[in-house]
Amino acid sequence: MSSVSPIQIPRRLPLLLTNEGVLLPGSTMRTSVDSARNLQLVRSRLLKGTSLQSTILGVIPNTPDPASDAQDLPPLHRIGTAALAVQVVGSNWPKPHYTLLITGLCRFQIVQVLKEKPYPVAEVEQLDRLEEFPNTCKTREELGELSEQFYKYAVQLVEMLDMSVPAVAKLRRLLDSLPREALPDILTSIIRTSNKEKLQILDAVSLEERFKMTIPLLVRQIEGLKLLQKTRKHKQDDDKRVIAIRPVRRIAHIPGALEDDDEDEDNDDIVMLERKIRTSSMPEQAHKVCVKEIKRLKKMPQSMPEYALTRNYLELMVELPWNKSTTDRLDIRAARILLDNDHYAMEKLKKRVLEYLAVRQLKNNLKGPILCFVGPPGVGKTSVGRSVAKTLGREFHRIALGGVCDQSDIRGHRRTYVGSMPGRIINGLKTVGVNNPVFLLDEVDKLGKSLQGDPAAALLEVLDPEQNHNFTDHYLNVAFDLSQVLFIATANTTATIPPALLDRMEIIQVPGYTQEEKIEIAHRHLIPKQLEQHGLTAQQIQIPQVTTLDIITRYTREAGVRSLDRKFGAICRAVAVKVAEGQHKEAKLDRSDVAEGEGSRERILEDAKPESVSDAPDLALPPEMPILIDFHALKDILGPPMYEMEVSERLSQPGVAIGLAWTPLGGEIMFVEASRMDGEGQLTLTGQLGDVMKESAHLAISWLRSNAKTYGLTNASGSFDLLDNTDIHLHFPAGAVTKDGPSAGVTIVTCLASLFSGRLVRSDVAMTGEITLRGLVLPLPPTKRFRLRGRRLPCSL
Repeated sequence: MSSVSPIQIPRRLPLLLTNEGVLLPGSTMRTSVDSARNLQLVRSRLLKGTSLQSTILGVIPNTPDPASDAQDLPPLHRIGTAALAVQVVGSNWPKPHYTLLITGLCRFQIVQVLKEKPYPVAEVEQLDRLEEFPNTCKTREELGELSEQFYKYAVQLVEMLDMSVPAVAKLRRLLDSLPREALPDILTSIIRTSNKEKLQILDAVSLEERFKMTIPLLVRQIEGLKLLQKTRKHKQDDDKRVIAIRPVRRIAHIPGALEDDDEDEDNDDIVMLERKIRTSSMPEQAHKVCVKEIKRLKKMPQSMPEYALTRNYLELMVELPWNKSTTDRLDIRAARILLDNDHYAMEKLKKRVLEYLAVRQLKNNLKGPILCFVGPPGVGKTSVGRSVAKTLGREFHRIALGGVCDQSDIRGHRRTYVGSMPGRIINGLKTVGVNNPVFLLDEVDKLGKSLQGDPAAALLEVLDPEQNHNFTDHYLNVAFDLSQVLFIATANTTATIPPALLDRMEIIQVPGYTQEEKIEIAHRHLIPKQLEQHGLTAQQIQIPQVTTLDIITRYTREAGVRSLDRKFGAICRAVAVKVAEGQHKEAKLDRSDVAEGEGSRERILEDAKPESVSDAPDLALPPEMPILIDFHALKDILGPPMYEMEVSERLSQPGVAIGLAWTPLGGEIMFVEASRMDGEGQLTLTGQLGDVMKESAHLAISWLRSNAKTYGLTNASGSFDLLDNTDIHLHFPAGAVTKDGPSAGVTIVTCLASLFSGRLVRSDVAMTGEITLRGLVLPLPPTKRFRLRGRRLPCSL
């Protein structure tokens, strides 16, 4: 047999220190270079050198961190691997570094370190033989049964893998063509082993020892694959792709080899994603789209930006609740009790919810209605939406629409755009995980409009009961059924809602609360909530209903109860200070009892008189419990009243009447004053009035002049011609506030009739409504009606 000449590596090798793994002969590894020593080595030897000798490095596995730029060279491992630098890739972000693709050639032993800076160079001794032509027969003769046993386990391991994978088939062929002495290193680099085990294989210079150490590793890997196949026996096609070893393409002898430790994990995720698509209950059209996208994903390289977009899209499609829903609670009595406990008043709204429940009980496939709660702030529109979801036993999701000016927030972005995502409707369905939740579209009257489209127009399909069973989001590009979703929209006014959108919703007016209702709400809900938030109990503070009425009438003027809730919070904070001070003083008095006895306590109590409390505050007694909040305590805590009851005082003379002004915040009372003087029959109007109110004033004076004899109205000279030698001045106070609207006619008529008749207008009556030339009072529009109860005039309307 002819002899072969071995290939020798250089005697002097630059050393590359790495802690990213152990490079074995015959394997390929990608390593990052970012330390000062390694950077200098790459720049000096790899980037400037042109010969093959200059691209051979000595790779030393380094236990300490090679990125540390310590002055002293760390202890070096005795044996390393001579490697050939196949590829060098550099980058300057976020800091200068290189990435090397290196292939192991043979083992070497460090004889002597020749220099340490700028990079270490050592004299080495080659341990493995590199022959031009392998002599497999000689290896088999020397090792005998050990070599055959290793080869049998290697073939068994490879045949357990999916042979349809080209890399696995290539490896099977290489087992017969590669020299036996190279197989232990190559297979050790493929199977899952720790760096410690690889170091042991690297240190095994003897070929026989190397075979003995590698065989147990192969047996362990084979047993792991057998166990994996047993647990996934019913899904063998998927199991063959889930390989428990590292990518076979890491073998240096396979052209185009790339190292990616996460590739198997990605394959596992794709298999799981494909399984979820098969087992999901999505419609047929959506299923076809997902199957098509998963096929594209399998053929797509992971480095492409579209890979992540497609994968995110498929994960969203799988997570959407296509057929998952909750069962409604259809107990009408329990629902009525729950609504009554959560909210006081609101009979119309509660009635509508109970009607929906009753019809749902009779017909289970009822489409979800589109309700719109319209009312001033603070009356509980949003909290009613939560109570409705609680009553039905459904999931609740709130979508804030205030300030939204992009239609993509509703319909989503198309997937061709960078950073595309689904709209808020689809994202909300993904969040709640069911297809029949309660969606609260908050502040639907405050939608904006911009160059990105009109979101109110995008809501037309969502809020149309005849169309939303086939809602198509731009991101999904597949129809989704929204017919089982109960949409509840809230708004302060319908004036700013587009008519087309308003037509698709069922308007339910939520009026402001009267004084009696506010008192009940305060003592049922607000006061207990504030006491709990401030750590107080009913034994420490008492707020009578009379005090609550004073807060409502003198310190708040609103349709809802938000300001009232804040006032109770201010009272509780003030009482909390008193209670905390009282506990501190009690503790001081108790210490005085221990130190001086009961006699000294009696002297302290005698000395702690009201006039001496300011001189010695520490000796003052703690406040008696419970602390009663009366009007004097209110003035101390909240300050002087903000709204005095001036109605009776201002109506103490003829020519003054009270009107009602509608606002999106709930409405206000408005005084109208009139006076007359000698003149030429002119009518003067002041108070920044609009054209409509000016016309109402002219209409009122014309009707009064035409009916003066009927009602016995005369001017100062006793004539029934009210403008004969008489000027009239009509004023609406708060002149800095612009006023306009079609509902002040009856108030102006009453004010002028009081002026000419000399009779006072009742101070507990307010009025609103337009009049005609024939004297008819027109009803208010439904969106501008007030809610008045009882004989008392509420401060908030």
